[in-house]
Amino acid sequence: MILQVESSGGELIVNTRRVKTASVMMSLSLMLVILAGCGSQTATKNSSANANANIKTGVKPVADSEVAVIEMENPAYGKMVIELYPNIAPKMVERFKQLIKEGFYNGTTFHRIDPELGIIQGGDPFSKDDNPDNDGLGDSPYPNVPREFSDVPYERGIVGAARKGENLDPNRGPILTDEQARDTSNCQFFITLKRVQGFDGNYTAFGRVIEGLNNADIIAGAPVDPPTPRRPDASHPSDKIVIKSITLQPHK
Repeated sequence: MILQVESSGGELIVNTRRVKTASVMMSLSLMLVILAGCGSQTATKNSSANANANIKTGVKPVADSEVAVIEMENPAYGKMVIELYPNIAPKMVERFKQLIKEGFYNGTTFHRIDPELGIIQGGDPFSKDDNPDNDGLGDSPYPNVPREFSDVPYERGIVGAARKGENLDPNRGPILTDEQARDTSNCQFFITLKRVQGFDGNYTAFGRVIEGLNNADIIAGAPVDPPTPRRPDASHPSDKIVIKSITLQPHK
């Protein structure tokens, strides 16, 4: 299984990419190859062991008293309702709710859509401008959120926290090891449209779409720009897919 990550200049990136499952031996452990910057690295057994030691296990998600409601600017994309899990990822839920209250996400876009991988990703403040090349590189004004990995599987509808990828090229920004990159979630988030096993234990899961997931499928089917060196998978929407607002409302 291959997990590819975009990064540039050490800034926040688009943190998920194409996953291809092996054609056989599905019961065997899958190796992640994280491609970042201009190189690639194969996760070692030791790094996997260290990551596993930091994974919260055996905890059933408990929904927050509030849900996050995403209203899209284009009525054709409808709305999505996200149930939040503060007992699984308290710091990320706190950050998400803080930014929602501040109106941070209003006017941002879903700047990355990849139906083959099975994700849509948004929440980057840079996506508000007219420069598509910086989409996926933005942060909030606040510090990064440390990893809160769990054994919640990345099934269809899970909401995860995007993060930076490894950077070993000083010409592309500050050096960042894979271990350090795991603690760089900030404001961007993604929604899985199908089971993505390679994300399990590698990205913070902090919620689930409980209403309007079909709208995420519609967003994922929007036309995309041609491939570029930065986005060889052609995942950037041709037209902006704008989030009109994200608000907190009582969980029914």
